[in-house]
Amino acid sequence: MSRPTKANIVIDMEDVDKDDEMGIDATEAKTSRKKRSVVWKEFEIITNSGDMKARCNHCKHNLAYKKGGATTHLKRHLKLCTPRKATLVGKDKGPKQSLLSFDVTKGDEMLSIFKYDKGKVREELVKMFVVHEYPFRMVEHEFFTKFCRSLNHKYEPIKRQTLKHDCMKMYISEKESLKLALAGINKISLTSDLWTSNQSIGYMCLMGHFMDSEWKLQKRILNFCPLEPPHTRLAIADSISECLIDWGIEDKISTITLDNASSNDLAVRVLKENFEAKEKLHFGGKIFHVRCCAHILNLMVQDGLTEIRDVIENIRESVKYLKLSPSRLYKFNEIVKSLKLSTSKRLILDVPTRWNSTYAMLECALENKSVFSRYKERDYNYKWLSSDEDWKRAAEVSKFLEVINDVTKVFSGRKYPTSNLFLRQIWKVRKMLNDMSTDNRDFVKRMTLKMKEKFDKYWGECNLVMAIGAVLDPRYKMKLILYSFPKIYPADDFQRHIDDVRESLEFLYKEYLSVDSQINSSMSSATYDSNPSQAKKQKTDDFDEWVITNSDIIPGNKSEIDMYLDEGVYKPGNEEYEDFDALNWWKANSLKFRHLSKMARDILSIPITTIASESAFSAGGRVLDQYRSSLKPETVQALICMGDWLRQDFGVELASNVENEFMQEA
Repeated sequence: MSRPTKANIVIDMEDVDKDDEMGIDATEAKTSRKKRSVVWKEFEIITNSGDMKARCNHCKHNLAYKKGGATTHLKRHLKLCTPRKATLVGKDKGPKQSLLSFDVTKGDEMLSIFKYDKGKVREELVKMFVVHEYPFRMVEHEFFTKFCRSLNHKYEPIKRQTLKHDCMKMYISEKESLKLALAGINKISLTSDLWTSNQSIGYMCLMGHFMDSEWKLQKRILNFCPLEPPHTRLAIADSISECLIDWGIEDKISTITLDNASSNDLAVRVLKENFEAKEKLHFGGKIFHVRCCAHILNLMVQDGLTEIRDVIENIRESVKYLKLSPSRLYKFNEIVKSLKLSTSKRLILDVPTRWNSTYAMLECALENKSVFSRYKERDYNYKWLSSDEDWKRAAEVSKFLEVINDVTKVFSGRKYPTSNLFLRQIWKVRKMLNDMSTDNRDFVKRMTLKMKEKFDKYWGECNLVMAIGAVLDPRYKMKLILYSFPKIYPADDFQRHIDDVRESLEFLYKEYLSVDSQINSSMSSATYDSNPSQAKKQKTDDFDEWVITNSDIIPGNKSEIDMYLDEGVYKPGNEEYEDFDALNWWKANSLKFRHLSKMARDILSIPITTIASESAFSAGGRVLDQYRSSLKPETVQALICMGDWLRQDFGVELASNVENEFMQEA
């Protein structure tokens, strides 16, 4: 038997292929043979009305079939069959159909075609870790990887070093984007404060506050940088100047708000001289330095509380005694339950240097006043039970601290302007001190006298930001100045302060008018050069003469500020009064008060406390916890700054700590 040649083998294979396409077995061509074409794995032969058909297993469509006939049309159908394509998605072979998904990366759900993007996944991973302040090591956790792979099997784990590199890369990109945004801002106000980490490294936080094009208050952390000791005036001033130059905003700074440390006062003086030398000192420097009013209130209250330590000493020692022992605290809480008292407020031990914690301690203790005497009957070692007179005095102190606490909450607002609310709240404090000064009780007199001294030290001279902000609130205008100044300042001095406010108001308005006039003048010159006929003086006719003699004409030289003050105060409804937004009012009236509205938006954006900067230190404490104290300062700055930027962009509110999050969920 002769061996087959190579040519014969090729011919045989071609015959097999041809027979296969015809649906015929090459070895059994003349008998009933098994179908060898691959199409029959996806088709079945049926009988329909007496005719034989080939039915697709995917779409159930019937196609022509003839025994022994070709299968080319069946293969063509499989290539176009949509249900078949869907079943082949994710396989290595065959056509694939795109999946639809909802893209929520920018906050809004949008229907889009799903495509796994490794770069996008890493970008979103960076945002998640930065915004929620997760430690880098978490990305290497086994169950974190399992979780990500359960969402998409294509997820590729990364190392913490890679994540850190991606964070620094995104920080540079986000910083450049923010620089471009700040380039279009007219004036920026600053707040700054100092903080020492658990590494004993001093950090300075610098935050910028401004109004965007939609008349919305914005704030961004610009720097969270280390500051080498000693923290002298030159060190602070130089660090702030370097930051402003780096961001390219050194010509846009209108005010800076700091606490009342002497080094800050001297640093402001250096900065003011630098801006003045460059002729970039806005508002003539009249409101350049804003003292943190929350810090002043804190100093004032602390001075008052030092005079009445004996009033709250027994309460403080009682709380300390109970909280030192779980068994004592359990016994105390059992009495609370037996008396069916509210258990929403647990005993709080104050920090003597923080008056708000003292207020919280007194508030909780007073609510459980009746429990202490009953506890005394069960514990003979308890020696700090307050007398009825002590409880009365503690209630008076708590009532006073409640007013201060409410005022501080108003000052601490971050989503609404506060400079226009400053004066009215300070007047409340002054009125309360005046009323308390007539009290005959010794402890009230001692406390009031000390606090009035501190009040007069810092607010004895008129605070222009406080006053001008109030005038630019259409609910108050000059009326609040005329009403409150005689009550705040001495009888022989209040008129001088009122005159200073009006003069400063005119001065600031003329500065804005001058800038706008220069812009309009240059634009008008260009227009007249191209259209000389427009420059011709318009002649009056009979109608103009009639209007002059029969109408009340508003003088052409009457300023916007005069018109604004002459209109009287705006009176919103009772329900709208507390929620009134002065910025929205000025936005609605910006066409009417073209120049004054620009001044109002800049003044109302000035922060009157450094609380926004201090909140960054809470984030600093979380980022630099005991497990991550080895982070380099540049990494810390990137995490703090970018975390703030992303939270502002996406509207994310971060809880102060993890415990608070669990308490809210419970």
